[in-house]
Amino acid sequence: MQVFFTHSPNLITLRYLVAGLGNIGDEYSGTRHNIGFSVIDHIVQRENLSFRSDRLAFVSEWRHKGRFIVLIKPTTFMNLSGKAINYWLQKENISLENLIVLVDDLAIPFGSIRIKIKGSDGGHNGLANINETLKGLPYNRIRFGIGSEYAKGKQVDYVLGKWTEEESKLLPDRIEKVYEAVKSFVSIGIDRTMNLYNNK
Repeated sequence: MQVFFTHSPNLITLRYLVAGLGNIGDEYSGTRHNIGFSVIDHIVQRENLSFRSDRLAFVSEWRHKGRFIVLIKPTTFMNLSGKAINYWLQKENISLENLIVLVDDLAIPFGSIRIKIKGSDGGHNGLANINETLKGLPYNRIRFGIGSEYAKGKQVDYVLGKWTEEESKLLPDRIEKVYEAVKSFVSIGIDRTMNLYNNK
């Protein structure tokens, strides 16, 4: 598979790709593992956009402060997320530095976010596939904390489970925070966005 590198003179610097990770299908809707999908859905709703079904993803297009932003929910299932991301980077001629991935994270308390430019996959199959597809090149990601309140041997059930009633009450505010962070990223860049949102 061809990988999209970042040093082409033809890149349009104001083009961005925002990829929310998740699994397609009603059984996965509203689960912790699908928080990336939930954030993309929220952005589309807040910006009065709509989705279309396209190659490897549900896709929406967003214009914000002179930026052209492609929003995707990969339809490849989580373990092949990199295939969809690589395709849309190439198709839309977007620099890797203008990619941001939205993903769940067990190691972070519920509702907290961590924004990073690079790092390991942390045992997350979606990130592992992206890392493999992009040959280990750094890319931006927003990790959304889902907590780790599960019994021994129940990690998969927890990750693929629905939010608790209490979490569901708090979730809209937390998702709105990620939406604001995405707007910050495309407006003022990753470094300033990390300073604004990490450890807050």
